[in-house]
Amino acid sequence: MEKLLQLYAQWAGQEPARVEKLPGAGSNRVYYRMWSGSGATVVGVVGTSRDENHAFVYLSNHFASRKLPVPSVLAVSADELRYLQTDLGSLSLYDALAGGRNAGGRYNVHERELLARTIRELPNIQIRGARGLDFSNCYPQPEFDRNSVLFDLNYFKYCFLKATELDFHELKLEASFHLFAKELTAERADAFLYRDFQARNVMLDGSGNPYFIDFQGGRKGPYYYDLASFLWQASARYSHKLRRELVYAYYESLRNYTEVPPVRHFVERLSQFVLFRTLQVLGAYGFRGYFEQKRHFIESIPPAIQNLRELLQLDCFPYPYLMELLRRVTELPRFARIEQPAASRADGYRVAGDSVCQAHPQDGPATFSKYDGKGPLVVRVYSFSYRKGIPDDESGNGGGYVFDCRGTHNPGRYEPYKLLTGLDEPVIRFLEDDGEILTFLDSVYRLADAHVRRYIQRGFTSLMFCFGCTGGQHRSVYSAQHLAEHIHRKFGIEVRIEHREQGIRQVLEASDQHQQDV
Repeated sequence: MEKLLQLYAQWAGQEPARVEKLPGAGSNRVYYRMWSGSGATVVGVVGTSRDENHAFVYLSNHFASRKLPVPSVLAVSADELRYLQTDLGSLSLYDALAGGRNAGGRYNVHERELLARTIRELPNIQIRGARGLDFSNCYPQPEFDRNSVLFDLNYFKYCFLKATELDFHELKLEASFHLFAKELTAERADAFLYRDFQARNVMLDGSGNPYFIDFQGGRKGPYYYDLASFLWQASARYSHKLRRELVYAYYESLRNYTEVPPVRHFVERLSQFVLFRTLQVLGAYGFRGYFEQKRHFIESIPPAIQNLRELLQLDCFPYPYLMELLRRVTELPRFARIEQPAASRADGYRVAGDSVCQAHPQDGPATFSKYDGKGPLVVRVYSFSYRKGIPDDESGNGGGYVFDCRGTHNPGRYEPYKLLTGLDEPVIRFLEDDGEILTFLDSVYRLADAHVRRYIQRGFTSLMFCFGCTGGQHRSVYSAQHLAEHIHRKFGIEVRIEHREQGIRQVLEASDQHQQDV
């Protein structure tokens, strides 16, 4: 610590006004936030490996020269065991995603945008960062090769697999490892492989822009590795849908920097690296958790096993013995899947008719609206003229959807249709031949179907749709009538129609096929 203070004093011309040790992570490096008298901060780093520090300093300077979002190195001690870097603040992507992670992987729109922004930036450091980079400065080796793959697979074997006390055939497993290593290194790989690309190693500025840290273990290698490392991080619990979206975002961004293989080939190759990365992290969790007794790593083992369990369902890996052994691992009692207990209807379900809506178990018991469960649903559909105002809702619920038909072609502007309505065949033919009203109603149908279905499930009793146009005679009448008939035909529920300006009322009675499409 004293030598770090001396380095700061040499760089700043004075000793720091304040020093605070920052929380540690998985490495042996120690970080300190150091304040000047004016309140400006830098981060001081004390490492135990000169070669590792040298790699970080070299890579940071190279990336900064290419205008990549990384911390700048400000000063380095003569022995390279200490250095100062710019302070990127205290908010990591990992911290910013805490809400979604704590909700079991249910990430909100803002969190998903942070993830997409980060994953789109990854090819920038992988491809642009590799240009002009002297990989001989990388630590502990310059590139991803068979030896490094076998090292990590054996790390999994000795630090995790053997700790399970599961019996296995050493020679068969070793043969699988060699085949796996050959597959992973089969393609030319000229990218910068970050190696430890995870949410903890991404810092966010005030605008949510990502900055990358802790890349000192990087080397030349395939870009698939980092994508697998990030999206299959065990504790993140990303959903399949979110992973697919982020893989696509990465793939589209990658195309801006280099030629990419067809999507099918890309996904197949990615699957290989997801399996490899899963075994690699289990080795790390075994060592850091079982041997060093670090709680965070022990707690990360069950979600990593779940990742492995899901991978095995793909049944696309050409390593029969390894796959069989991994299946046995996932079936060990200590890694048994924890099933959610069947919730009672009062605690987790809402029943309406034959349809069941299941709540998320982390949301706790539901409370219900006074309108829930009474049913059956009655839908009211109105046509009206905007000149005379929007119809009142007699149910007392405050109204429902109001659709403006005035953006579609108006038959009322033409003499043959002035005395007709949207119920008359000539007007219907005019509107449907023109086609604008059909496109308009396609969107209305999708929205209405979802809403009607949900109201039936919840046992609500009233839903209202209103269509307005200039005179409440042609377009609004056509739209209201067709939506009413569509809902009645699809759901079999009672629908009441009122063409207010025309003084026409109609009731479509509930049929025996009630709620057939819910």
